[in-house]
Amino acid sequence: MFGYFYNKSLRSTVVAFGSLFNNVIISKRDSNDNITEYIRVPLSYGAKEKFIQRINSASSISDGTKVEITLPRMGFELTDISYDPTRKRTTLSKKFNRSQTSQSANSYMYAEVPYDVSFNLSVFTRNMDDLLQIIEQITPYFTPEFSVSINFNELNMKTDVPITLNSVSIEEDYEGSFDTTRLLTASMNFTAKLYMFGPTKTSTTILRTESVIFQDAEIVYGIPGSTYEGLTGALSRVDVGVSGSSADIENFLIEGLTLDYYKNVYVSGVTGSTAGPGIDLLGNTI
Repeated sequence: MFGYFYNKSLRSTVVAFGSLFNNVIISKRDSNDNITEYIRVPLSYGAKEKFIQRINSASSISDGTKVEITLPRMGFELTDISYDPTRKRTTLSKKFNRSQTSQSANSYMYAEVPYDVSFNLSVFTRNMDDLLQIIEQITPYFTPEFSVSINFNELNMKTDVPITLNSVSIEEDYEGSFDTTRLLTASMNFTAKLYMFGPTKTSTTILRTESVIFQDAEIVYGIPGSTYEGLTGALSRVDVGVSGSSADIENFLIEGLTLDYYKNVYVSGVTGSTAGPGIDLLGNTI
């Protein structure tokens, strides 16, 4: 709409959310409560209904072989994106990143826009103990939120994104015949408070400023019929900046070399005044 840009804000958040649960491990025990093996729970992106359909329908890996999906398993999906006005900052505020190589390549970005992104994590198991093991390995870290640091772009490195655990629900399917495989599922709802970032722009470094002080607006100056008719008079002008060649200025910005600073003060009047050259009603030097 306003030119192409892509900060991967959503993609980075989805990846960061999934990485929180890619190392969940459960144990299997014998009748004496001794651990016989450890199983790392697979994690993939997808809707809950998709996994249930795959679990209930045996897939074919050949013409004569039918297999079911292995459990336990976890899946997550992004379910909702909503604007959060409580975290909104002033739209025109800027964040700068000064270039280390050129004064004309300083990058900046306008204020980020806050959004709440909802995720749903689904857990599928055959027995209750596996389900409880998985839930117990996740819930203690959310009190009720857990923050992750994400590198969104060069202006927003290591941005903390709080992820809040909103609810945990467990479902057990008792319906069906006795030979139907039991399925236990747990649904965990999360909210990530992230920011959407606009395009990165570039600007040069400010090396000179001009400030003109005018008379009260109720006092009108100017000669009727002249170019200054009806204009409010300028009382003084102050110019501040640095002097030197363009190469000197470039080196100053990059290496911190010393430059000469100048400050010129102009007052309303004619040239040759004690404060320096004078200015006209518009603030121009005369």
